[in-house]
Amino acid sequence: MQRPAYTYDPEKITEGGKDQMRFELGDTMVEGGFDTCALCDAEYSAIIAGTRRWKAAKLKCLESILFRFGYEVDTDVGELSLSLRQRFEGWKKLRDELKAEVEISAPMAAPQAICGPHYFHAGMMENRRAGGTEEGPRHVPKTR
Repeated sequence: MQRPAYTYDPEKITEGGKDQMRFELGDTMVEGGFDTCALCDAEYSAIIAGTRRWKAAKLKCLESILFRFGYEVDTDVGELSLSLRQRFEGWKKLRDELKAEVEISAPMAAPQAICGPHYFHAGMMENRRAGGTEEGPRHVPKTR
């Protein structure tokens, strides 16, 4: 099995790929690989490719990170103290803020739905077979 890749190129943070996602989430310390990164390159790429909206992909990345770090607990061994739960709480706070932002944002309508033919139009209540028009039920138009 191939080892997961952990890369980050700051020159590519405007391209909408894994580098931008790593930058926005603060997951840029790739030198330590699995020990320092939240997700590997393949995980970021798969989530981004499988999601249409950027914020939705970012939310999925954060949820995946929470699943990974959810089991970590604070540990005290003699003089050594590891507060691993703080890392989880930081990611959770970021996820909660993004989730609230995504939930309150209004959905955008497709332009073809807005600019298409209208349901209501002038003269829609006319009944020409009964001899009526917009001016009344028995209105006879003036002839020249």
